This record gives sequence, C-alpha cells and structure tokens, in this order.
Amino acid sequence: MKKISIAAAAVVLLLMPFSCGRRGSSAKEAEPQKDTVYPLGFLTDTLRLESSKVRQGDTFAALMLRLGLAKEKLYPLSLACGDSFDVRLIKADRPIDAYYSGDTLAPRLDYVVYKNDRINSTVFRCFDSLAVWTVSKQVDTVRKYVDVTIHSSLWQDLVNQGESPIFISTFESVYEWTVNFFGLHEGDRFQAIARERVCEGEVFDVLGIDFAVYSRGADSLYAIRFDQGDGGNKYWNQKGESMRKAFLKAPLKFSRISSHFTYHRKHPIYGIVRPHTGVDYAAPAGTPVHALGDGTVTKVGWDSHGGGNTIKIRHANRYETGYLHLKGYAKGIRPGVLVEQGQIIGYVGATGAATGPHLDFRVWKNGTPIDPLKMESPSAEPIKPENKPALDSLFAAYKAEVKKLSK
Repeated sequence: MKKISIAAAAVVLLLMPFSCGRRGSSAKEAEPQKDTVYPLGFLTDTLRLESSKVRQGDTFAALMLRLGLAKEKLYPLSLACGDSFDVRLIKADRPIDAYYSGDTLAPRLDYVVYKNDRINSTVFRCFDSLAVWTVSKQVDTVRKYVDVTIHSSLWQDLVNQGESPIFISTFESVYEWTVNFFGLHEGDRFQAIARERVCEGEVFDVLGIDFAVYSRGADSLYAIRFDQGDGGNKYWNQKGESMRKAFLKAPLKFSRISSHFTYHRKHPIYGIVRPHTGVDYAAPAGTPVHALGDGTVTKVGWDSHGGGNTIKIRHANRYETGYLHLKGYAKGIRPGVLVEQGQIIGYVGATGAATGPHLDFRVWKNGTPIDPLKMESPSAEPIKPENKPALDSLFAAYKAEVKKLSK
C-alpha cells in the first residue's frame, strides 16, 4: 500500500455566510480555512480513542478481533498490508490506538494505529475501502554545543544541565580509553560539539560527538571525529594519535572508587593489615563488568583466598587482568575463550570476603601487580599520513568555534 510520512488528504471547508439583519446590513465574508494535513492520515476529532498494548501471545488476527474488526475483514485487511506491514512480526507490549465511530452501544472500528517505534506507526483503515499505510513523525538533526564544569561527576553534572542519558553515554565513550572518570577533579571542564536526532523535543539518537575538549587547569585533551572509511577508529587527538587504546580506563561504568591500590590496608573483614593490590569499584549488584582489553580467559571460578567468583584474562604484552567478587559470569565466558575489549564478562557482586557489592579489579605486568589507575596503555595505529592535513584543518576550525562559543 501507499506509504506516507506525516501526510494525508487535505480538506477545505468553505463557509457560506447568510445575512439575517436589517436591509443594508451585511456580514463579513468568512475566510476559508487553510488546507489541513492530518498527521495520521485521517481526522481524529470526531472519533473515540481507546489506547492499549499488544498482549503477550497476540497474533494479528487475535488483536484485530479483540479491537472489534469483523471476522470477514481479517484476510482482506492482511492482504492490504502489502509491503507496509508484516502481520507475522507483531510484537507484545507495542502501543495500540483504536479509533471508533458511532455510539458506545454499537461502535464501529474505523482505524487502528500500531506504533512500530517512537518515530514510525502503521495505520489500518478498517471500514469501507480497507487500506494500510505508514506515518512517520518529523525528525530533526540538531547541532549543539555542550559546556560542563565538574562539581560531582560527569554523568550527574550533565544530567543537571538537562542532557539525555544517550548523549552522556556517547560522550563518555569518546574518552573511555584516555580519561579516568573516577579521578575527575572539581573544576575540570568538558566541552563538545555534537549532532543529535530529535523527535518532539526528545533525543533518541546521537549522530556523533564531532569535537571534544577535556581541560584541567592549563592542560587540554582534544578529541576530533574523523572517519577514515576503513571501519576502524574514528577519534583522534590533535597529533593524529588514536584515542582508542589497548585497554579501557576502567572495566565498568557509573561507579566510584571505594579502595585504592596499596600494600598497607587494614582488611575490613579480617582486621589485619595486608596488601590490596587492586582497585575496588563500588557499584550496585548486577552492574555489567567489561573486559579491559582483547585477550584470552584463563580462569573462571571460585577464588579460595577471598576473591569469590573470579575471572582472569591474559592480554598481549604480558598483561593479565583479574575481576573479583562477581555475582556471576556472562554467558559463554569460560577458560580458553577469546574476549574483546568492552565485552561483558560478568556482573558486580559481593561473593567471597566482601562487605558489600563491588568489583575488586587487578592488573599484573609480567606477573607483578601494578596499580590499574597508573597503567600506561599503548595506543592503536595513528591516523593515515594522507589524512593528517584534513584532520589538522578540522581541528583548527573546531577549536576556533569552541573558543567563540565559550565566550
């Protein structure tokens, strides 16, 4: 059937005035109404609306019959779907709007609107000439400038400025290899130029963080988005070095550090001073834990020395990482399995010698424990030499724009 995007038949109503006053008096000629475009493709004002959701186990036939479609219209309506809608792919919990004419004692189902997602809906005309079409809400691409100074955390401070979770997650991903978000200082500053897709005032997609600056005092860390078209890294600093590193800065998101790397910590359970050669990230039980880098899983199981459920991964250049006190392991994680950087391998818990949910994260280099917060991570390949001039031009333009916008 015909596919439309926020379009419908236009109706022009012409009002013909009549004079009923004294002779010589005249009524002003009413202005004709402008053409009206109905967002759903039909006039809703005279119809009664009932909203619901697709039930678990519903088929297209079961849904339409429950809403009031005559049984003999089921097959013709399914044929009318054509390429507009696959009746086999109806999904539970999708919102449904049913529009009825007539009184409540003898209602007629005129239209059904099935909301495929936040943007697109399928409309079914259920009377007279059966028809099916798709409507789409208007989507705008918005270019924006963001400037935030740290007072509590990057996430919370951006939320306080009204930024969406999807924007914050995308922004953090630019710096996830280079900035320790658990070590930010009050007064640190982040600036960015970004592009978002917005529908009815709501951000539902971030097309890209085109430029970003992280500043602490006189020091600045730049990130420029430049796609080389090879499916690889898209973010570089002003020198052309990749923002992507061999290791993430942390194996989980949205937590705080509850204990640092030290050889002299009084254990909260045993009450004695003993080394704590790792970093404790406090987080809610069940928080996903990610592999710090590409590697091979060497251990999945119980640590009898207080670590509880533990995973160990061997990486290149003689690095090894450990993830302790886990609630459980992600599906498929077992010794010998290859994992990728950022892959979910387990979930925060409080197993073993733990007073509460947290991740005890450890790193070894050549078998010796090192402080994860001080680990230097090798960069990925730099930008191709032939693309460096274009990157330089982008950097200069974005830097000048941010300077102007920040005044």
